[in-house]
Amino acid sequence: MRRCTGSSNKELVSRLCAEKVITSDRVKQTMLEVDRQYYTSRSPYVDSPQGIGYAVTISAPHMHAFALSNLEKHLRPGNSVLDVGSGSGYLTACMAKMVTPGGRATGIDHIPELVQKAKNNIVNGNPELFEEGCLELVVGDGRKGYPKNGPYDAIHVGAAAPDTPSSLISQLAPGGRLIVPVGPQGSNQVMMQYDKLPSGEVSSSKLMGVIYVPLTDAKAQWPSAGLTNNK
Repeated sequence: MRRCTGSSNKELVSRLCAEKVITSDRVKQTMLEVDRQYYTSRSPYVDSPQGIGYAVTISAPHMHAFALSNLEKHLRPGNSVLDVGSGSGYLTACMAKMVTPGGRATGIDHIPELVQKAKNNIVNGNPELFEEGCLELVVGDGRKGYPKNGPYDAIHVGAAAPDTPSSLISQLAPGGRLIVPVGPQGSNQVMMQYDKLPSGEVSSSKLMGVIYVPLTDAKAQWPSAGLTNNK
């Protein structure tokens, strides 16, 4: 696939559509309404990961388009969805757009400063999501999910788990789907899809090879994060 870099959010989305990364009108409209300029100050329309501080990146636009497309059938109005490693808040905002009215997207990240930054991003870019009460950002260990708002119809994980994330699978609703990179840091990782059948059984499939930062705790990722809270 060719890179889909644009000079504006509209051009970026147009190129993602031209390359068939986006084939859904719902995903297209969502990405048009959630402008990346509010979620990263570094080259928002370049189709590559961008650093957002705290040893974290915002994923490349084509990976966000892939995630939304893969989960689209589970991102329906009224549904409950979870974004683990919510980072900039961009994908959480997109998911919230797709489950309204009546649904809720929860974003979880273990770095308090980053959660606050994501809140500011959403206030600047898509304040209606907070006004409508369809989005919540929380500080916590995403490896454990967030049972309070579950079960979830869709779960997205934005960092690589070392092995099958059973805690997150257990928080899927029957019929729900989880996509998560799985594999060791700096080595072969695979984007995995887990579907919980109505019977409660879980099926899995490999989607593609990927490279993601590890799904870890705040101290390992950003040693100075949260120190001011411990004084």
